[in-house]
Amino acid sequence: MEGIQPATSPPQEITTTVSNLSNFQGTFNTDKAGFNERLPGHRTDHTMIFRQQPRTVKQVGAGIGLPYETRLEMALMLDDHLCSLSVALHQYNKHHWLTEGAESFISLHHLLDEHRDKTEKHIDMIGERIARLGGVPTAHPETQHQLAYIKHEVEGRYTMRDFIRNDLEHELKIQEMLRKQIKRAHELQDFGTVEVLEEVLLDREDLGYHLYSVLEDDTLTRGMQHLLHEKGNISGDQQFPPASKLQ
Repeated sequence: MEGIQPATSPPQEITTTVSNLSNFQGTFNTDKAGFNERLPGHRTDHTMIFRQQPRTVKQVGAGIGLPYETRLEMALMLDDHLCSLSVALHQYNKHHWLTEGAESFISLHHLLDEHRDKTEKHIDMIGERIARLGGVPTAHPETQHQLAYIKHEVEGRYTMRDFIRNDLEHELKIQEMLRKQIKRAHELQDFGTVEVLEEVLLDREDLGYHLYSVLEDDTLTRGMQHLLHEKGNISGDQQFPPASKLQ
């Protein structure tokens, strides 16, 4: 048909994300409960009054009519989500602070603001659910990173497309793990956890869609590529003179 262009290859960032996801073997740390001296913050040499070990649930008194074993399994899975969302929040903060460029400084700055707000909300929702199941949410930043099924990118400044690609990969992994627990919660008839996670999942799918859309092929700045990449580089895309006040 006239006016219809042939399909183009997906951008490299999306291809890389798909490739990385194919190697993702997301599992929950359901075998990690109680004090573990190898995890930061899991120490007993303090003067505080001890009441409950980390990553455990109360034997009785949770106020929710689910078996102990169900509450423990669901709380441990939820805690892994909490840890992973905390990692995602730290990475979003970094990318929010470092936005730059014509399509990034304003639009992506505000977009990542929304992603941070949603992530903080979801951390709170999941932390509250863990507590209601009688559990102890993990709060130590180093322990969160160790238990998380996503890992923070390496330190340093990279391109905005690299930043967004890394965030998209996080979102797709979070979605996959949320679906796994929703399925398991249905099997155990923990419909309260199902309701919490279904709301979180729907929001995370929206966030992933936002990031994917930013990385897609079309762009308002395509007409400027000749200024940026051709020989001569009349846009002045080079290092500033050492004495420049903009350096």
